[in-house]
Amino acid sequence: MNFFRQDCQSGPHTDLRFGLCDDQNTTKAYVDTVDPAKWIATVENSNQEQVTFTAIDKCVIQDNEELGRERCDGMLTTSNLLYLVELKDQKPPWRTHAIEQLRSTIEFLKANHDLAQYRHKKAFACNKKYRPFVEIDNEMQLAFFRSHGFRIDIQATILILS
Repeated sequence: MNFFRQDCQSGPHTDLRFGLCDDQNTTKAYVDTVDPAKWIATVENSNQEQVTFTAIDKCVIQDNEELGRERCDGMLTTSNLLYLVELKDQKPPWRTHAIEQLRSTIEFLKANHDLAQYRHKKAFACNKKYRPFVEIDNEMQLAFFRSHGFRIDIQATILILS
């Protein structure tokens, strides 16, 4: 399983601000730079880093593959940053499912790739229908980090660090 397949990628994107979209149908997630009304997550790229977006669900992992295993929608990467992103457009309850999709994707990713080059590793659960920022219990954040090596955030704004 190759999470860095070029046919699943777009970019590099150097825009100061762009959106991540998922039409919630049978198509893969994608980047949009034109219509903020479609954006489920907003990517803030203040240093105009070269950011690559990779569609995971429906591209790296097809619907007929890994049945019964969850996967998130996409991944953002730079030379030293790797962010996994789950995009939701739902009313509660959605958080538990989004976190499970991220957790499962981390397991797939670690089983297939060496992630040592990435200094910043985060998992984002983003929901268009929910408050832009949700505080996560510190114990849950720490447990997630210790277990998976990724920090977790539930918010719709993704800051690209340099």
